[in-house]
Amino acid sequence: MSQVDAGVGEAAAAAPTAGPGAGRAPNPLWTFGFLRSELVTTFRRWRTLALLGVLAAVPVLVGIAVRIETRDGSSAGGGGGGGEGPAFIAQITNNGLFLVFTALAATLPFFLPMAIGVVAGDAVAGEANAGTLRYLLVAPAGRTRLLLTKYATTMAFCLVATLVVAVSALAVGALLFPLGELTTISGTRISFAEGLARALLIALVVAASLIGVAALGLFVSTLTNSGIAAMATTVGLLITVQILDQIPQLHALQPYFFSHYWLSFADLMRDPVYWDDLVRNLGLQALYAVVFGSAAWARFTTKDITA
Repeated sequence: MSQVDAGVGEAAAAAPTAGPGAGRAPNPLWTFGFLRSELVTTFRRWRTLALLGVLAAVPVLVGIAVRIETRDGSSAGGGGGGGEGPAFIAQITNNGLFLVFTALAATLPFFLPMAIGVVAGDAVAGEANAGTLRYLLVAPAGRTRLLLTKYATTMAFCLVATLVVAVSALAVGALLFPLGELTTISGTRISFAEGLARALLIALVVAASLIGVAALGLFVSTLTNSGIAAMATTVGLLITVQILDQIPQLHALQPYFFSHYWLSFADLMRDPVYWDDLVRNLGLQALYAVVFGSAAWARFTTKDITA
């Protein structure tokens, strides 16, 4: 039995027996069981585990590369300033906690959103392609509840994927480099405990920065019955937006691209914290979630389910 079929069977087992009351809305306990089934099914897939493995490997590769580069006492990354993205590399040799910030900056532009796009794009289309979507709708979930469960599962993957990168980076940083007090972008010193708290906050902000991509992928997933086509389309749109965000002639439109403020998490390493771009980023992600979430709901609730 495939993992998808196992997930369907577990969800169906949690549903009440069909009868006179089968049309009634499911109770919260059934909803929780359905969500748990979706989470278990998603995180048991080899594809999901492979994506998490690749994400965990990025901090390892970055840490080893910096260690090799600095073994003769030279500084990593050319000592670039600016405090955004790769500029954190110059601080890794002084404090391994900076590897967390560097790894998140390295994975956020492509690796993390690509992984989210794969999971979100397969959410509905993958079920249709496997022929299990009709069976899921037989249970008293309703299309809206099913779509919300799929989105909640995708958001859970966003959080887990981001934490996998952060924890892997923290472990590698502790093994290869010293830990202790660290210097913020503003030049002030903070304790290791406060730095660790900021690293956790940054990881949460990075996870929240992906809710727009998750909603976009879910919408694309409702447009087709092919999981591969939905995943490819979502990743293609992601790459296209990233390219457009680098064209100077489109500067008037770029603040509305979901990826434009992704690296604003670096402002959490300032003292005091700069909140302007962080608030813009979270507000933009919420807007994308509402727009594409509504589009996904409108499409899915009126779609003829034939698979």
